Amino acid sequence: MSFWSKLRLGGAGSDAAVDTANAPADTKGGAEAYDHDAASLESADKQAGVQKVEAIALTWSRTSLWVAYAGILLMATSTSLEAQTTYLYSSYALSGFGHHSLLSTISIVTGVMYAVVKPPMAKVADVFGRFEAFAFAILLYVIGYIMLAASNSVESYAGAQVFYAAGATGLQILQQVFIADTTDLLNRALFSSLPDLPFLWTVWAGPEVGAAVLKNSTWRWGYGMWAIILPACSLPLLGALFYSMLKAKKKGLLSPITREVRQIGVRRFLVKTFWDLDVIGMLLFTAALCLLLIPLTLGAGAVGKWRNPSLIAMMVVGGVCLVAFPLFEMSRRLAPSPLLSFRLLRNRTVLAGTLIAVFYFMAFYQSIYPYFYSYLVVANNQSVVSAGRIVLVFSFTSTVSSIIISFIIKYTGHYKYFVIAGGLIYILGFGLMLRYRVEGSTRTQIVINQVLVGLGGGFLNVPAQLGVQSVVPHQDVAAATALFLTAISVGQAIGSAICGAIWTNNILAKLDMYLPEEVKVNATDIYASFTVASSYPIGTPAREAINRSYQETMRLMLISALVSAIPILFLTLLMENVDLKRQQVNVKGRVFGSSGAEADGRVAQEEQAAYETAVRRQSEAAIVVKA
Repeated sequence: MSFWSKLRLGGAGSDAAVDTANAPADTKGGAEAYDHDAASLESADKQAGVQKVEAIALTWSRTSLWVAYAGILLMATSTSLEAQTTYLYSSYALSGFGHHSLLSTISIVTGVMYAVVKPPMAKVADVFGRFEAFAFAILLYVIGYIMLAASNSVESYAGAQVFYAAGATGLQILQQVFIADTTDLLNRALFSSLPDLPFLWTVWAGPEVGAAVLKNSTWRWGYGMWAIILPACSLPLLGALFYSMLKAKKKGLLSPITREVRQIGVRRFLVKTFWDLDVIGMLLFTAALCLLLIPLTLGAGAVGKWRNPSLIAMMVVGGVCLVAFPLFEMSRRLAPSPLLSFRLLRNRTVLAGTLIAVFYFMAFYQSIYPYFYSYLVVANNQSVVSAGRIVLVFSFTSTVSSIIISFIIKYTGHYKYFVIAGGLIYILGFGLMLRYRVEGSTRTQIVINQVLVGLGGGFLNVPAQLGVQSVVPHQDVAAATALFLTAISVGQAIGSAICGAIWTNNILAKLDMYLPEEVKVNATDIYASFTVASSYPIGTPAREAINRSYQETMRLMLISALVSAIPILFLTLLMENVDLKRQQVNVKGRVFGSSGAEADGRVAQEEQAAYETAVRRQSEAAIVVKA
C-alpha cells in the first residue's frame, strides 16, 4: 500500500472553533491565546465561493475524495511533464520567427504573469467556487496552447504565453487551495507536496519526450498536444467536484446562481460580482507588479538602460499603483471584499512566512538559476549532460526532503523547528558554496553543496506555507496561500534582476581586463555565448582569462545570495510554534485527517447547520425582494 493510502479520512470541526477552541504551544511549551483578530475574522461574511466549497465538503465521500486526489496527481503529472518538454520548443519557435534574441524578454513577461495572477485567481475561487475557478484556469491554459501552436509571429507567440502563464499559475494556486480545503493541518504539509511528486520522474523523462516530438513532428504539435492532454487529465478532479456540488444542491445546501439572479436582478447581480471580485483592486495590484517587475528585470540586466525614459515612467506609475493599492484595499466602502485582507499582514506568522518565501527565492535565483549551468560548462569544464544533472540536484533533493519532512510534521505536530533547521542548513549551504564552488573543485564537492542547499530548501518551503495557512480561518486560506506563492514569484524576479545586473556589469568588464590582447576583439562574442566561451581549449591563456572572469563573477553572485539568505533565519524565529495536533483545522466537512472516528458525526451536525443557514438566507432574500 502506498504512503498516500495509509492516511485515514477524517472530519473537521467548524470554523467557529478555529481561533478560540485551542491555544497552540509557544516555543517554550506553554500555552498562549491566539492573537489573530479572532472576533473580526469570525464575524466577517464568507464569500459565495467559500460557502460553496464548505457545502461541497459536507457531501464528500471517501471514494470521491480519493478520486479528486488521484485527479490532482494526474493533473500535476501532466503539467510537470509539460514544463519539462515545452522549454525545448521556445528556441525553435522564436528562431523560426527570426527573433531568437527575444527569448529572455518573453521569459520575463511570463515570469511577471506568474506573480500577478495568483491573488486574482484565488479571488475568483472565493467568489465563484473551486470548480468554476479550476475550469476557468484550464480554459486559459488550453487557449494559450492552441494560440502557441497556431502562432505565426513573435507578437502572437508572446500573447499566447500570457494566456498560458495565467492558466498554468492559476492551476498551481488552485491545487494548493484545494489541498488546504480538504486536509487538516496535521496532514496538509504532506499533501501540499503532492503536486511536486511527479517531478521525481518527469525530470528524467521530459527531455526524452521533447526530443522525440521534435524528431518525429514539429514544435507546433509539441505545444498543441497539451491542449488535449491536460483537460483529459483534469476530468477526475472536475468530475469529483461537480458530482459533490450536485449532491450539495440536492440536499439544499447550495442554491443555484440563477435563483440569486432572479431575486436581485441581473444588474444588481453584476454590480455585486464586480465588488465581490474587487476588480479595481485586481487592476491596481496587477499594474503595480507589472510596471515594477518588468523594468526591474529589464533595466538591471543591461548597462545604461536605467536612463531609458520608458523604464523610468513605468517605475513611477508602478510605484503610484503600489501605494494606491493598500490605500484602496483598506477602505471598506471602496473595497468591501478586498483582494488582500490586511489583517493577514498584521499577523506575524503570515508576514514572516511570506518574507521567508521572498528571500528564499531571491537567494536561489542568484546562485543556481540561470547562470550556474553556464558556469559549470565553462569554468568547471563539465559536459553538457553532467552540468544539466548537477543543476537538477537541488530540485530533486528539495522535493524528496519536503516529502520526508512532511511525514515527520504529521507525527510530531510541529513545523517551526524544521523551518528554523531549514534556514540554518540553507545559509550553511551558501557559505560552503563560497568555499567549494571554485575552479578546480570536483564534481562530488559541487554536488554535495547542491544536496545541502536542496535539503534546506525542502525544510523551508512546504513547512513555511503550512505555517502561513495554519493561523488563518477558512475565508482567508486561499488569500494567504496566494500571498505566499506570489512572494515566491516576487523573490524570483528580484533575484533574477540582481543576478542579471551582477553578470552583465562584470563579465564583459573582466573579459576586457584579463583576455590576451589578440583575443579581446572577441570579448563581446564570448560574453554573449557560453558555447563560444567553452570553445577555447583548456589551459590556453584565453580560456584561463574566461574562467577567471566567470569565477570572480560567480563569487560576487554567491556573496549576494548569502546576504539575501541570512534574513531567513531571523524570520523563522518570528513564526508561531502552532501545535497542529491540538489546533482545530480551519476547514469544514470531511477531510484527510487523523480524526476519522468522529468524522461522520461532525459532518452530520455541520450538514444540518448548513442546511438551516441556507434556508434562513433564502427566506431573508425573498423578504428583501418583496420589500
